[in-house]
Amino acid sequence: MSSASQDPNLIFTTATSGKIYIREQFGRFQRVRRRLNLMLVGVFLLLPLLPYQGRQAILIDLNRQRFDLFGVSLFPQDLLIVAFLFILAAFLLFLVTKLYGRVWCGYACPQTVWTLMFNWIERRIEGSHNHSRSLDKSSWGLVKAVKKSAKHLAWLLLSLMTALGFMGYFVPVNQLYVGFFTWENSALVQAWVLFFTFCTYINAGWLREQVCQHICPYARFQSVMFDDTTTLVSYDAARGEGRGPRKRGSKPSGMGDCVDCSLCIQVCPVGIDIRQGLQYECINCGLCVDACDQTMDRFGYARGLIDYVSKKRRTLGVAGYLGYSVATLVTLMVILAWGNNRTSFEVNVLRDRQALYRINDEGWVENTYRFKMLNKSQESRTYAVIVQGFYGLSIAGDAHFTLAPGEHQTQVLTVALTQEADQWETPIRFVVVDVETGEHLFRPSTFYAERG
Repeated sequence: MSSASQDPNLIFTTATSGKIYIREQFGRFQRVRRRLNLMLVGVFLLLPLLPYQGRQAILIDLNRQRFDLFGVSLFPQDLLIVAFLFILAAFLLFLVTKLYGRVWCGYACPQTVWTLMFNWIERRIEGSHNHSRSLDKSSWGLVKAVKKSAKHLAWLLLSLMTALGFMGYFVPVNQLYVGFFTWENSALVQAWVLFFTFCTYINAGWLREQVCQHICPYARFQSVMFDDTTTLVSYDAARGEGRGPRKRGSKPSGMGDCVDCSLCIQVCPVGIDIRQGLQYECINCGLCVDACDQTMDRFGYARGLIDYVSKKRRTLGVAGYLGYSVATLVTLMVILAWGNNRTSFEVNVLRDRQALYRINDEGWVENTYRFKMLNKSQESRTYAVIVQGFYGLSIAGDAHFTLAPGEHQTQVLTVALTQEADQWETPIRFVVVDVETGEHLFRPSTFYAERG
């Protein structure tokens, strides 16, 4: 048995001290990850470029306090749905974590995705992980300067592309990209692009696994969701121990299947030794699984020495699964109900605070109301106001308002009573109707008058 396997702490200490040089790995789980990552990065970068009905399909306009989403405009009044969407995402994440551990971290988290993209660039320019290690240890010269400059320039270009892609959700892309390179954007926009470029470059190029281990709060609390039914990357110690090197095709007596090649450590983005058991740093990425399977193939052993396994069979009744599933379903139903009941405009009706009522020249009792309206659609709309309550009420003047897309407008309407009032205070109701679509809202109020 090697000295490394005799001292369980040796590999752990060596792997996590200093810079981690990630060995590039291929295999079935890496094919899944790369295809998924290509799709996620593509969606992230291309969504802001997608037009819809003559506008940018997705745009968070902070100046106008409006979120355009495929023809639907969300305003601060609609932010409750954003909260529910985050709650839904949280419950889904908790459920997936309960089922499969930190697969979000290993397969879809932007930190992991960009870290592995940066590592891919590093491998293309500097060579293998051993070449990178040797290059860092070598003295500065022309070759080292060229390779390091090329790598960091490529990192910065990818970071800039990421920053522009992110800012495209907040600034119209037909202004953002050209405006950035011609310096026609505002200083604030330019500063934010450079800030996010710097953050991406530092996070994915320098901090890497430090973000997962020491900054991301999810890395700390996710383990409380694990139980014996959670599928985690695990090492089969009963099959693998005692570990040690040997010739291909042979298996010395008393030795397990682990050949102590250390590939599982070399490919790990966080630098742990999975053979030491479950560790909070593990992001369930499966890199060590692919590396070990390839080694088992070369030595003629069965795959699965390191694999995704759970200790117990999973059932719906297991604590946590049913709770997370129900919470997810309830949140989804709330979102659907909100979407079904959402209106394309908002109306608030306020009474005149100067006087409860007045008598006009014709001797009629008048009450004044202030209508604050918001057109939440992306087209101009005309709205009609109708008053309901009791016989003799009428609206003086024109009760039709036209609002541009996203426009806030305040209108004052006067309601007159053309007969004697029966009581001092009478409940009434305004009906505001979208003339084109027929969509309507009811707003209660009160009419005051002297008794006849």
